[in-house]
Amino acid sequence: QVRLQESGPGLVKPSQTLSLTCAVAGESITTNFYYWSWVRQAPEKGLEWMGAIAFGGKTYFTPSLASRIAITRDTSKNLITLQLTSVTPEDSAVYYCAAQRRSYTTTGGIWGQGTQVTVSS
Repeated sequence: QVRLQESGPGLVKPSQTLSLTCAVAGESITTNFYYWSWVRQAPEKGLEWMGAIAFGGKTYFTPSLASRIAITRDTSKNLITLQLTSVTPEDSAVYYCAAQRRSYTTTGGIWGQGTQVTVSS
């Protein structure tokens, strides 16, 4: 059974870089069965698929975030990391990592419980 747990700072200042980690248990992140995705939900808004990393390390990003986002992995620790640069209050959201069979989707898969991030000075 795949389990995902997000972690990171709950508060980030504007213009700084947000860094979140997703610890994966029950499956290797090098499996070709899943994309490892990051999805967020801002207050009173729908889910937004941000990006994903595939089993070979190839990354996929939503165009609106492509200039600010990086997704990396540590295969020795089975971790997925999200970095989002130059954050603004509009980046405040609950951030989820998910194991999904497809990319560019906000439905399906196995999700972590999410972690709240607030961007504020």
